[in-house]
Amino acid sequence: MFYYLLKYVVLGPLLRLVFRPRIEGLEHVPASGAAIIAGNHLSFSDHFLMPAILKRRITFLAKAEYFTGPGVKGRLTAAFFRSAGQIPVDRSGKDAGQAAIREGLGVLSKDELLGIYPEGTRSHDGRLYKGKVGVAVMALRAGVPVVPCAMIGTFEAQPPGKKIPNIHPVAIRFGEPLDFSRYAGMEGEKAVLRAITDEIMYAILTLSGQEYVDRYAAEVKAEEVAAAKERARKFPRLPRR
Repeated sequence: MFYYLLKYVVLGPLLRLVFRPRIEGLEHVPASGAAIIAGNHLSFSDHFLMPAILKRRITFLAKAEYFTGPGVKGRLTAAFFRSAGQIPVDRSGKDAGQAAIREGLGVLSKDELLGIYPEGTRSHDGRLYKGKVGVAVMALRAGVPVVPCAMIGTFEAQPPGKKIPNIHPVAIRFGEPLDFSRYAGMEGEKAVLRAITDEIMYAILTLSGQEYVDRYAAEVKAEEVAAAKERARKFPRLPRR
């Protein structure tokens, strides 16, 4: 109930007013039945813009940190994300990927839409990064189509670290559903999973026009953070006089 209150009364109209998103290819999203919407991830706003414009309810897998904040603020944030259709997934530890797959398959088993960002994290520089194979595993196990989606302009509207969005034109493009039934029963083949994931990422790339990086975003982020710390160690800032 609260999901539809946010969508049609509170959050949805506000997002449409602020971002005025241009929607393309909405007819490619199935009107019924289970499907995966796989998109790029450029901004915190992505979680809410897509649900605001889709006619059907969509459930996203979201990082558990959104649900574990301390105090009253943390509890309110967790309640908000749950009400907005987000499912917490612990991304730490060796079983994190399997937990996400279980949660995703649970959504698909109810003939619902599942939203997923194959990159696994937000892009910190606006580029598109290599996708993780979990989306391919879920597509094969559930036997569902994958609809590629591109968020365009949300990085400029709300880049990492910015709490209040800028006024910037935004577009959301959906591509034709990708059918991977030819690979049925092959979810244990690493080469097949990689091929499916790369096909999905190429479809997103075609829609978004981003620069592509054939590496995982989390790895690149970690390297850049480590490099920044090393620079700070070697060249510490002098205290201001």
